[in-house]
Amino acid sequence: MPTLRPLIAPTLADAPTAAEPVPAGEQSGDQAVARRIADPQKFKVSVGPSPIDGQGAFAAEPIPARAKIGEVRGEFVDMKQARARAREAERLTGRIFMVAISDKRAVDATSSSDPLRFTNHACNPNAVLKVQQGRVAFYALDDIAAGQEITVRYGATHHAGRLRCACGAPQCQGTL
Repeated sequence: MPTLRPLIAPTLADAPTAAEPVPAGEQSGDQAVARRIADPQKFKVSVGPSPIDGQGAFAAEPIPARAKIGEVRGEFVDMKQARARAREAERLTGRIFMVAISDKRAVDATSSSDPLRFTNHACNPNAVLKVQQGRVAFYALDDIAAGQEITVRYGATHHAGRLRCACGAPQCQGTL
């Protein structure tokens, strides 16, 4: 997966991943505040079967246009390691959860629990992925209805036009 593309390109800096949320039954004052800060999801997103490809990220509640939907966290790796991990993941599972944040670093979201890591490509997306201030964030381009799949345009990927696009858009570019 910035652009949330399979090994996709720029711009997360060297930021640590957020702390794990405090379990719901154990929250009080400062712990509740810490949980809200640590949880990068601003809207509820679920994961389910996608008509585009494999699993997808779906709005579990209405999301207004221009709103920040949430983020994807993961392990920061150099690009050499990111490319090797992407090749191995594609060989083993066909699924890559890698976001290039610069020409030197990437975020490997393979072990992330963030549902937006399942965001699929669409040629006419309803969201955009932005890498800014050390974070991989998703913003709604349009109003997104509850139950609607959240999609982004991947941009340049390691597939280099060899992977067929299945987004179904009338103006589909045909490949990734």
